[in-house]
Amino acid sequence: MSTVSAEPTIAAGSARTTWSHTDVGLLLVRIVPFGVLAVFGAQKLFGAFGGGGLAATEASFAQMGYHPALPFALLGGTCEFVGGLLLMSGLLMPLGTAMVMGVMINAFAAVAGKPLENSGLAIVLFMIAAALAFSGPGRFALDAGRPWQRVGVKWGAASLTLAVVTAVPSLLIAH
Repeated sequence: MSTVSAEPTIAAGSARTTWSHTDVGLLLVRIVPFGVLAVFGAQKLFGAFGGGGLAATEASFAQMGYHPALPFALLGGTCEFVGGLLLMSGLLMPLGTAMVMGVMINAFAAVAGKPLENSGLAIVLFMIAAALAFSGPGRFALDAGRPWQRVGVKWGAASLTLAVVTAVPSLLIAH
């Protein structure tokens, strides 16, 4: 069964000279949620934007049961900050999506027994990152048309696998 698309077919590795509504949509989906995530990471690591900084993040991670708390606080804050920046810019998408999905698995696990309003953001960010892992970032991305650009089912699956393979051991070790 074949499907007809309004979008032009682009050969792997070729550069498009025009952009589409899908490219604009993917740009907005990357910038807004992952800009917020990068800000959350900056709050955790640097105390930027009114955040408590690393000491407060360490105390929070210890209260959630992560031991030793400091390495997990650094890992969580770094994955939010760097992963958010990578997805915002559309750079190294498989790595950025894996970082975000992995930290969102841990964020969900940390609040799993609480009401949905505590876990909703982690679920939404995980799913947006997963969708981007499979779809790619669109034309308005630093990866677009570059030799290192990686998109498609196998790269999406690799990113998802990396997220799970790194998140599960951190949950097992931390608690």
